[in-house]
Amino acid sequence: MKLCVLVLEDEPAVREALVRDLEPLADVVRVEPAEDVPDAHAVLAELEADGDLLAVVLADHRLPGTTGVEFLVEMREDDAHGVCRKVLVTGQADQDDTIRAVNRAGLDHYIAKPWDADELVAVTRAQLTAYVLTTGIDPLPHLRALDAAEVMPSLRGRGDR
Repeated sequence: MKLCVLVLEDEPAVREALVRDLEPLADVVRVEPAEDVPDAHAVLAELEADGDLLAVVLADHRLPGTTGVEFLVEMREDDAHGVCRKVLVTGQADQDDTIRAVNRAGLDHYIAKPWDADELVAVTRAQLTAYVLTTGIDPLPHLRALDAAEVMPSLRGRGDR
């Protein structure tokens, strides 16, 4: 079982840059690109078939057919993916879109474009860590992609049982 980061971005060059910037995590975490919402649903079906877990969605706001915020709202309302961490990576969301993302989608973080690669990795690592701690899954197989300082107290607590 692997944790997955879904990168939902319609611009090919931007999508490729996001995936490339997440390479430091890719040896432990599955990074899956999607160009639109139907493609994202295909990725979700593939994850389910493989037994992997959607941990983080990095979504652009402006997408063909729908918005990234709408997709994040859908994820929050989905029993299978409601606990995934939601990050909006955009330069085009207005204040109303952002408020909707926070209130309706349970947005966990907002990254403005253009992003800093180190910040993207740090935010993704923090969101993966929050996902692992929230769901209670064993952090050890994913430790290299997590914030070890945040995870260590839960690991120390295991010996007390």
